[in-house]
Amino acid sequence: MAGVVRPAMTTHTPELGRPAKPGLQRSPHRAVAANRGTPAPDEGYALTLAHAEVATRTFEHDHDRHDVELGVGLVAAKRASLIGRGPTLGDVRVAMSVLGLDRGDVVDARAAAPFAGLAHSYVAQRRFVDSVADDQLVAESLAASTPSGAVGR
Repeated sequence: MAGVVRPAMTTHTPELGRPAKPGLQRSPHRAVAANRGTPAPDEGYALTLAHAEVATRTFEHDHDRHDVELGVGLVAAKRASLIGRGPTLGDVRVAMSVLGLDRGDVVDARAAAPFAGLAHSYVAQRRFVDSVADDQLVAESLAASTPSGAVGR
């Protein structure tokens, strides 16, 4: 028996024209409507990044911290989805800038007021995220990626 090759089983040629799985197909157009959200890969990571970035701030009332973290994370996830990728630290920093949290290290009651109760209501979260204009988030990304002095040439 030494030196004898075992018989092999032939396999079928795969079907090249088989349609992709319906769950993996995406529409080329994003559904735009109130309370629909903006899907992106690994959006939950924006919450982790927001937690770390908001931790560098001091709060006048510490009970506002969780609401602010969540609001920043949600807006950062929206920005990442508009660009078409997962969230980054840059998205969190732009979200903080758009939301007015980039000025100073202390977040007072006035700055935290728009975030009040955000962590406890999904409807409030959707309303909050929808209140931030898509154009404002994308414009921030263009301004951040344009070298100084290159605008207007």
